[in-house]
Amino acid sequence: QDCLLCRAAAGDDLLCPACADALPRLSPKCCPVCALPTPGAQTCGACLRHPPHFDATRAVFRYEFPLDRLVQSLKYAHRLASADFLGCELASLPAPSPAPDLILPVPLAALRLAERGFNQALELARPLARSCGAPLETRHVRRHRDTTPQASLPWKERAKNIRHAFECDIDLAGMKVLVVDDVMTTGATLDELARTLKAHGASRVENRVLARALKA
Repeated sequence: QDCLLCRAAAGDDLLCPACADALPRLSPKCCPVCALPTPGAQTCGACLRHPPHFDATRAVFRYEFPLDRLVQSLKYAHRLASADFLGCELASLPAPSPAPDLILPVPLAALRLAERGFNQALELARPLARSCGAPLETRHVRRHRDTTPQASLPWKERAKNIRHAFECDIDLAGMKVLVVDDVMTTGATLDELARTLKAHGASRVENRVLARALKA
């Protein structure tokens, strides 16, 4: 098949070797909490001043060209072949320690799910669940409010927009939850979801995201 990005011959792969090598991989020298680059991989000042509800975050890529095209092709052009490639990239991160009790793709609101036809976070989480041997949670944690899309809002308004958007109807007492999403921008969605999970007893919430948006 042709490379999804440059249309060169790619054989059985989604990308040709040149485009695969050009993907913007995130430096390992990042804040262990929010995955923003920091000197010496130290916890960043923002996480020290205002610790989020989640405990850790790992990301594979920086959210910039051409990785953004792959994510958009999955979410908006329904190129599910991208999900297999990107999900395997996500699963290639070092295994979480301690091991998770369950893996939770960030839920979509019912209306958004109906419009899109699938949850991209769930598709990305499948290879990770296989590699970790942990169950996928897709029924008991829901986004019960159809909020304004975060990408359409200024960064400072995103936390308010997502507040109280999630509900959970299972007891997570003492459980370690690994949350999966495609892109982390401000972290507001992941923080609110972690707040809900901790309120239902989760002892640890760690994020695995495909890409981390960096502030300009």
